[in-house]
Amino acid sequence: MNLHFYNSLSRKKEKFEPILPGKVGMYVCGPTLYNEPHMGNLRTFIHFDTIVRYLKFIGLHVKYVRNITDAGHITNSLGNEVDSVSIAAKMEQKEPLELVYFYNVKFQRLTRDFNLLPPDIEPTATAHIQEQIEIIEKIIENGFAYEVNGSVYFDVKKYMEKYPYGELSGRKVEDLIEESRDLNAQDEKRFFADFALWKAVDADAMQQWRSPWGMGGPGWHIECTAMSTKYLGKEFDIHGGGMDLKFPHHEGEIAQSCGSMGNAPARYWLHSNMLNVNGKKMSKSLGNSFLPHEIIEGTSPLFSKPYSPQVIRFFMMMSHYRSELDASDDALQAAEKGYQRISRAFSKIDSLPIPSNNDTVFAQLEEIATNCYAAMDDDINTSVTIAQLFEMTSIINKILANEIQIGERERSKIKEIGFGFLEEALGVKIEAPHQDNSKINDVMQLVLELRKQARDNKDFATSDKIRDTLSKAGIAIKDGKDGSDFEIL
Repeated sequence: MNLHFYNSLSRKKEKFEPILPGKVGMYVCGPTLYNEPHMGNLRTFIHFDTIVRYLKFIGLHVKYVRNITDAGHITNSLGNEVDSVSIAAKMEQKEPLELVYFYNVKFQRLTRDFNLLPPDIEPTATAHIQEQIEIIEKIIENGFAYEVNGSVYFDVKKYMEKYPYGELSGRKVEDLIEESRDLNAQDEKRFFADFALWKAVDADAMQQWRSPWGMGGPGWHIECTAMSTKYLGKEFDIHGGGMDLKFPHHEGEIAQSCGSMGNAPARYWLHSNMLNVNGKKMSKSLGNSFLPHEIIEGTSPLFSKPYSPQVIRFFMMMSHYRSELDASDDALQAAEKGYQRISRAFSKIDSLPIPSNNDTVFAQLEEIATNCYAAMDDDINTSVTIAQLFEMTSIINKILANEIQIGERERSKIKEIGFGFLEEALGVKIEAPHQDNSKINDVMQLVLELRKQARDNKDFATSDKIRDTLSKAGIAIKDGKDGSDFEIL
């Protein structure tokens, strides 16, 4: 195994060496279901699904945990606690868990639409309150937290006496002072950067649990610390999430694990980048935020037509997970054409003519396979892998156009590469487009007649030019004893 990941913690690519040989423990921060995840959220889950798929593809046993946040406080960069679940529940006149269930049904449908593998464990925050309380108690016991008026805060200053804080995100506490103005409950905190582990609530709060400090609810970061370490151990292999979670969420998780268990939870920290729209950051305030079902149904005003989930997934695979990706009509239409080209070719693999083996083609296919593995081993470089699959598509089209011949050995290799990398590793399902020739039949009959006249007049230069030009356009001429026909490749 020569797999390398870019580790956000060390800021460099590192060879992946799991704690237990052949086994991988991986935790990814899942959705906070007080509303429907937007397309940027889904991009994160799609890319980490691809990482899980490739780990399994190369023979590793993966224990994949992706949580659901159904309680707790979603914070800003410096701990301004806002109970988003309860606020959204009140606005929609639902109980919090009723709201979460409603959006979880939508989320699970999206995961099926976009061909995401289900995680091995999908824990919820509300089912792990006791584990969160026990970790908070340990942090207090170790001197890294304090209780005020029924709330418990992580003591960042005390923690910094023993451990670095901000190592993952690169943010320095002293540089954040200007951001600390007008924070809720600031008077309770000893230091502006302290964050809530447990929050006291009013008697009429929609979500509250009994704790040693009174009735309240968990902070945001403590939930993931409890769920990840419960199922993967106090140290596991990979922790993933969106780039926006580096600070404060993942930074908080590291601090909590060190503060309670004496070590960071994960060896490798992986982060996917943002999804932009028409060259701008996706934002509700800019009016360019859209939901997955809107682009599938064609109801988003940002796009001129609907796009299938597999086209969207293919579009995302054309970009590296750590790079920003710009969604636009032009980009999606280009991805759709590319997806259709590959799907048309791959759907015809079983019907490839196989008169005899071809050593040259087999060597080309082996090189493509080697390049695909090398690309995926290089921090899951899906864009290079897609480029290699386009190379193989060109070979398939040449075979279909009778320009080259292959045997069963080559066809088996094509199936191994095509279905292996595209469907299993990248998770893009091959769906042969419905071929509707009605609009071009009349035109093609005219072209075939002109080509026949050229051949009858022994004008083979014109005849060959027509054939070759159509082949480049993805249309193969089939010459037989009963005349000529065409096929869209």
